[in-house]
Amino acid sequence: MPEFSPQRSFQPLLVPDEQQPWQTLSSQQLSPAPHVLLRDTVLTGHGTQLAYTYRPRGPVAVFVLPITLGGEAVLIRQYRYPLRAWVWEVPAGGVESGEELLGSAARELHEEVGGSAAQWLALPAFYPQPSVSGAAFYPFVAFGVTLQKAQPEADELIERHVLPLSETYRMLDAGEILAGPSALTLYQARVHLQARGLL
Repeated sequence: MPEFSPQRSFQPLLVPDEQQPWQTLSSQQLSPAPHVLLRDTVLTGHGTQLAYTYRPRGPVAVFVLPITLGGEAVLIRQYRYPLRAWVWEVPAGGVESGEELLGSAARELHEEVGGSAAQWLALPAFYPQPSVSGAAFYPFVAFGVTLQKAQPEADELIERHVLPLSETYRMLDAGEILAGPSALTLYQARVHLQARGLL
């Protein structure tokens, strides 16, 4: 496997408290760790006082676009209970405590589609919900993927689909891939796939 050095942190430059445009007047913790939920009373930059509820830290997750040896994409259709619907996605999951990002990506690839990769590419990380959470998502492209039997978790209902890249990006451009992090992973990967002559 080639040398891999993913983007480990993409925190913006921290501004000292006294220079923040919003001032925190008080803070109340509404739920215990590890899923801490805070409700702060803040004074906005416009002088308005309001209550702001958010999670200062959120889950760290990885998203993987698998590309087979034949240059096809591997997507999943997963049943999402809150939507009562099947949703097109790329394999993804949370980073476990003490787990490296690449290790987590390789684990999710194996569990959800039975895949293993010859090469990895880290894409730019992003905040999925910066208005309410400090969650951080790390997308990857896995190249040279071979497939065996998937091993999804007990609460996962997943279908594996191997699709031509042209069809995958037709679906993306047509708005058929509605899961935001999966769609952004595909958008970010496009230029790299084009540069390799795969798309």
